[in-house]
Amino acid sequence: MRRTDREISETDQIEDIIFKADVCRIALANDSLPYIVTMNFGYVNDSEQMFFFHCANEGKKLDMIRKNNYVCFELDIDHQLFRGTRSCDWGMRFTSIVGYGNIEIVNDKEKKIRGLNSIMNHYGGNGEYSYNEKVLEQTTVLCLKILEITGKKK
Repeated sequence: MRRTDREISETDQIEDIIFKADVCRIALANDSLPYIVTMNFGYVNDSEQMFFFHCANEGKKLDMIRKNNYVCFELDIDHQLFRGTRSCDWGMRFTSIVGYGNIEIVNDKEKKIRGLNSIMNHYGGNGEYSYNEKVLEQTTVLCLKILEITGKKK
């Protein structure tokens, strides 16, 4: 990070941003085609830091992941516009996270349920949930294993 005075590197501060964020943006790339998608998510940090996502069983995102599972992700919170007397004095305060990781399609039923539970818990649920088998079959769960993560506050 160029501006180390704005860097957030402590895990508890980074996790505070994650817990406050309502979406995670995932950037994918194949050949010369970039693609970014905004997703609901769950977060787990036990033996390793992971995001979980859910989606349909087909689509551009999954096609791209199958070709290249190395992704960039971004979350941001606390947006506040500040105004100045001159145009160059205007700006935006924010807190954000950017990171990199490998994303994979989850095939193991127990891990799939764990991922869905983490998503439910992120948005205010609490505990274990039951899932209809048919719904589980129609839902793809993705697991992003975080390799690098850093935060920024302006």
